[in-house]
Amino acid sequence: MKEASRVQAVIDVLEEVMKDLLPADVLLEKYFKARRYIGAKDRRFIGDTVWGIIRQRIRLSKAFGQNASPRLLTALYLKNQDLELLFNGEEYAPAVLSEDEKKALAIAKTFEAYDEADLYECPKWLFSKFSDKKLLEALNETAPVDVRANFISREQAKDRLRKEGLFFSPTPFSPIGLRSTERVNLKNAMTFQDGDIEVMDEASQVISLLCNAKAHHKIMDYCAGAGGKALALGALMHNDGVVFAHDINQERLSRIKKRAERLGVLNIKLKNTVEDSDYDRFILDAPCSGSGVWRRAPDAKFRLSPQKLEDIVKTQQELLEFGAKHTKSGGRLIYITCSVFNEENEKQIEAFLQKHPEFFPLNHKELWQKTLDLPVYPFEGEKWLHFSPLTTKTDGFFFCALGKQKD
Repeated sequence: MKEASRVQAVIDVLEEVMKDLLPADVLLEKYFKARRYIGAKDRRFIGDTVWGIIRQRIRLSKAFGQNASPRLLTALYLKNQDLELLFNGEEYAPAVLSEDEKKALAIAKTFEAYDEADLYECPKWLFSKFSDKKLLEALNETAPVDVRANFISREQAKDRLRKEGLFFSPTPFSPIGLRSTERVNLKNAMTFQDGDIEVMDEASQVISLLCNAKAHHKIMDYCAGAGGKALALGALMHNDGVVFAHDINQERLSRIKKRAERLGVLNIKLKNTVEDSDYDRFILDAPCSGSGVWRRAPDAKFRLSPQKLEDIVKTQQELLEFGAKHTKSGGRLIYITCSVFNEENEKQIEAFLQKHPEFFPLNHKELWQKTLDLPVYPFEGEKWLHFSPLTTKTDGFFFCALGKQKD
């Protein structure tokens, strides 16, 4: 593709992204799938530019005010390049910048009237939720690529990847994890295609380990999504026992089958309804704001609203009540979010415990040390765990394992 054509592709994708209806990664995948002729280098430029603009969307938009458009945002983002060459009006290229657009662009280049929330790329209504502005900065950085070894040691996985020219280092907390600070295309790697690795943030890997699932346990991965944790649990259990997986979105849940086939995970069973009340591990990977994964999905903040967050919190409360009914006496109800907001995390647990004296939080420091055998405990308290880019160099996750008193 010519440079100008790549820029038009960026604008086309941004037109859809800025409708704030679907995740940007879904839209990019859809765009490339419909245009298989686009080469790897062109895809990288388009993807990197789209994500770069999303990470600066608030400031770029503020500089134009109500005149902001995908064309102008792209032009401002690429302001140090030859815009006359890129916006040349040729076939498959962006139309030539109009005089009004040029004037708006000239003003935008010198614009400085940003609010503090703008500088942190955070919608104003969410800004007050962050007492630690360094966390906001970290959540707007690009995340590393984390993978977990699947049915082989991570040293074996590391060696296989190295032979393919992909260089990973061991993750500090997960004994099955590897990390690359460079952007890599794993789908073309044989190590990935053969099922020896799976993409998974280190925090999710550790959380899967902390569930402490055993082959003799009856396990439910509720709100399983596409099955990331269920697949990790199945592998950690070496295909022994059964992991039941449920999600209200049947299309998303069905993706587990194809992933499980590639990974060689044989002990997952999908359930459409959950009626039994004797689960040893009821894992509730609750729907949430997604604020903890803004490094990977910075566009998610624009699809969130006060009403939507309020609805999410209510759903989480309902799901905790549901999980409580289906956790056996002596079992564990495990609550997980990929959020950094208190109302979705510790406040939910505190409110739940007031209503359910039969449940109690485990000592998470002991759970951490027994499970991972690590001298370092990077958290402040013992009632729950807060993962974040600052404390653990991972995505933001909340984990709380609640024990249920024996009858």
